[in-house]
Amino acid sequence: MELQPYNDKFQKVVNIIETARENAYKKVNEELILMYRDIGKFISEQSANAAYGDAFVQQMAGFFEKNYPYLKGFNRRGLYRMKQFYELYKDEEKVSPLVTQLSWTNHLKIMSACKTMDERIFYMNMCIKDHLTKRELERQIDSGYYERYMLSQNLIAPAIGEAKKATGNIFLDTYVLDFLDVPDTVSEFDLQKSIIRNLKNFILEIGKDFTFVGEEYRVQVGNHDYFIDLLFYHRGLSCLVAFELKIGEFKPEYVGKVNLYLEALDREVKKENENPSVGVILCASKDDEVVEFALSRSLSPTMVSEYNLKLIDKALLQKKLKEYIELAQSSEDRE
Repeated sequence: MELQPYNDKFQKVVNIIETARENAYKKVNEELILMYRDIGKFISEQSANAAYGDAFVQQMAGFFEKNYPYLKGFNRRGLYRMKQFYELYKDEEKVSPLVTQLSWTNHLKIMSACKTMDERIFYMNMCIKDHLTKRELERQIDSGYYERYMLSQNLIAPAIGEAKKATGNIFLDTYVLDFLDVPDTVSEFDLQKSIIRNLKNFILEIGKDFTFVGEEYRVQVGNHDYFIDLLFYHRGLSCLVAFELKIGEFKPEYVGKVNLYLEALDREVKKENENPSVGVILCASKDDEVVEFALSRSLSPTMVSEYNLKLIDKALLQKKLKEYIELAQSSEDRE
């Protein structure tokens, strides 16, 4: 019997099965997180009793080890984590709708690595939006993504601010491409090829709403062919995004070249229902004042960002962010 004509119908059944499995996993995870929270509440309330104190957790861990050795995660450390989980978020209304949408392993990483509630909430939202695995979350935290994002929101020159606004404020000033594993003296060609080989990690760094379209993407203007280093489509912005890679410092003439690319994309490639194309010049370094002057007459939305081939010292990022927050607060006080 020939089943080919029915394959599409059978695929619908597979989709039903996969959706049910996903919903079941979400429900199980939700119940698991609520269980850890309730156990944490119990431990916190009992530990607050002067008659028990910290010894209560140790005795509880001993009870589980002796009577229920097959239950994993109920040792002294695990029970303290549940207590910490409850105490961290019990008075945070913003967190309540988020906690059950994350896995316990992601919660553990956020609790151990993040210093402020704002940072924790930032990574919770990122986990939910981008469906981050434990490994992906660790990478974002270790690369100081929160600090880099917050520093990208600082008070900046008008032309750069307009470019950020036009592109939905989704681009960072600095991207960390440590996963490329290339030397500091890499050529633009090798940088591009290494990004293609590590495309999954590159998309994680720039944002999971990006879909790769092609490398050395050809656009034709008059009798001339031009090649865009990397072309992506961004689902949230509903537009094409052209990446121009430069291994040196930003130069003003780069903007004119990208503007040409964007005009060609809008005339020949962009669909009617899509928004105007966006350009990103990714270079090894930049002078923001030069960038401001270069973008002030640009008609197309173009961002200029730096890349680092090694992880940035997170302590340095945290120091810069602290200085930025203090500066912003002092400006508000003067007003």
